[in-house]
Order: sequence, then C-alpha cells, then structure tokens
Amino acid sequence: MLQTIAAFDRLGEENAFAVLARATQLAAAGRDIINLGIGQPDFRTPDFIVEAAVKALRDGHHGYTPAVGILPLREAVAADLHKRFAVSVSPDEVMIFPGGKPTMFMSILMFGEPGADILYPDPGFPIYRSMIEFTGARPVPVPIREENNFAFSAEETLGLITPRTRLLILNSPANPTGGVTPKAEVDKLVAALARYPDVTVMSDEIYDHILYDGETHVCLLQYPSIRDRLILLNGWSKTYAMTGWRLGYAVWPGKLYDYARKLAVNLHSCVNAPTQYAGLAALTGPQDEVAKMVAEFDKRRKVVVEGLNRLPGMSCATPKGAFYAFPNIKHTGWKAKPLATTLLEDSGVALIGGPDFGVLGEGYVRVSYANSTENILRALDRIGEFLVTRKAA
Repeated sequence: MLQTIAAFDRLGEENAFAVLARATQLAAAGRDIINLGIGQPDFRTPDFIVEAAVKALRDGHHGYTPAVGILPLREAVAADLHKRFAVSVSPDEVMIFPGGKPTMFMSILMFGEPGADILYPDPGFPIYRSMIEFTGARPVPVPIREENNFAFSAEETLGLITPRTRLLILNSPANPTGGVTPKAEVDKLVAALARYPDVTVMSDEIYDHILYDGETHVCLLQYPSIRDRLILLNGWSKTYAMTGWRLGYAVWPGKLYDYARKLAVNLHSCVNAPTQYAGLAALTGPQDEVAKMVAEFDKRRKVVVEGLNRLPGMSCATPKGAFYAFPNIKHTGWKAKPLATTLLEDSGVALIGGPDFGVLGEGYVRVSYANSTENILRALDRIGEFLVTRKAA
C-alpha cells in the first residue's frame, strides 16, 4: 500500500491548468485578465465538424465503439498521413484515443520501470517527466537550447543513450518553445539510432500543421529504418481547435499495438462515437479553416516577438511552429515562476513560468499567442509597465 502511494506521490501536474484555474477565479471576481498561458486555440471548432457530431447523434451513434476506434476514422487517418507525407500506414496500426495524453501514458508505462532510462525534451511538455517518474524509470532530460533555435541536437541526444535507455521522446514543433528541428538534424539522429536497436521512439507531432516561414513538417513515419519501433502521437486538438473534444490518435508498431489496445480496454473502453465522426469530418472535409487559423497565428506571432523584444530585460527568439513564444527573461532580474505569478496577481496577465516545463526552463516564460491581437497588445503593455515599475523581490 505504501509503495503504491509513493508512486502516486511522484506524479506531477500540468501547471497551465492551475494557472487557468487561478485566472478564471480572478476573472470571476471582476478582474480584467488576459490569458496568454493556456495552450488552446481561441477559435471555434469549424461548423461542419460540429454538424458532423450532431448528425452522428441524430443518426443513432450512441453506443460503444471498438476500443481502437471506428474503422472509417482509422482509414481516414491512414489516408491523411499518406497524402501529406507519402507514407503507407495500415488502419490496423492506428488507434483512436481521448486526446494525446493516453499515447504518452501508454508508451511510458510500457517502457518505464526501475532500472530503465527514458529520454525526454527539457524544456518540454511536463507530462513526459511526470509519467516517467511515476513508473520508477529515470528521467533523462534532452537539453533544448535557445542557442540551437530550440531544436534538439542529434549529437547531444545520442550522447545520452546508454544500455539502460528504453524510450526516446521527441517533440517538433515543440511545446513550450515553438522550436522546429531541421530535417538534417532528424536525419542524423535516425541514422545513428541504427546503433541502438533496443531504443523505441515516441514522436509527439501534435503541432504538425502549425508551421511558419516556409517550414515543412518532418514526420518520423518517413524513416523506414525505425518504423518497427516508432510510436507516433497526433490528434485534432490544436489543428482543428478541438481541445475540449478530447480526440487524438497514435500509430503503433505491430508488436506494440495489442498491448495498447488492452490498455485502452482497461482504461477508457473507447472514444465516444459522435466525437469520432467529428474527427472523420475534420480529416475528410475542407481544410480552409486550418489555413486561416495558421495564418492568424502567424500574424500574432510577429506581434508577440516584436513586442517582447522591446520589453526591458527580455529577448525573444522567433518561434517556427506551434503557437508559443519562449522569451528569455534573465536580464529582468526576475526568476521565471515569481514573475509569472506576480504578473497574474498584480497586472492580470497569465503566463507560464519556464520551470514548469523542466529545469532548463528557468530564465524563460511561455507566452501563448492563441489569443486575439488586441489582447496580446494589451498584455504586452501591462508587462512592459510592470517591468519598469516593479523590481524583483
């Protein structure tokens, strides 16, 4: 019993939700809060997707579905991957999940145990480390450095692999930095992974549609040499503004697919039916709304980067993907989390302190530009006034 409790004590959290809760509480008390903390598109889910879910309900799709997801949706995922990346994926390799986190949970649970190492990006999505520690495995951070444009270094990553390494987690475009790893660096990493045949890779590609400045997404499925040990994580939340629908998918190598299926049966049984039909409509319908959202994010990105670089003590690299900026605050005199907390309480601007994404996040804050340009400009004004009038404690 005590051992079980200790395992749960190792579970971390995603502090963006705690910041959201506090921002919501302050707003309910009458404060004017500008939320640049949560990683959630501020757009409505496109109407044709909503209507597909409504139609599914009216057509009687009220019951259980297969644990792996309905076949038409798995076929649509396979077809979409083939269309975008020229890769052959069988619907029998695809599994539909309630969001992206179940893929992280299952992958890390499969390979994490005392005595094992799991490599993950730092700064990176906080659930990676949380789940690694829960399993008793040793979390090994892969440094994601500003001087490398927040891309991972193949050489540095490979240097961290040992005989204990069981799983390598990759994320590009990346949360929280907006970094995009160039194809040449991915090529180098994959080629060298031939020396480490026992290392499985989980590639989190949830932001693969949200790229700027002519960047193209490098999908790990395009590398045949690792297909038999690659887990691909993706979904609908960011691309189609469907965060609350809780819909994601994974592509599993054959040897792991049935393990994931059994975990799904034990964990959530299946994804609700109308949401799956909404996901089907999203993949097979017009993509105009996706292009419009990315274009709007691009405009906001430029406003955010320009504005942050004008603030005293701050500098901000230009993100190449996702909808986050990760400004350097080291010359403001503030530590990241106290700055984020005080900005919210005193100035009504919600940001996320970099240490919530890993040890190497100190000296940075995450700014989500999934908010209107008007609100972003108001937030920048408030941050600038704060930095001029408030000195670090």
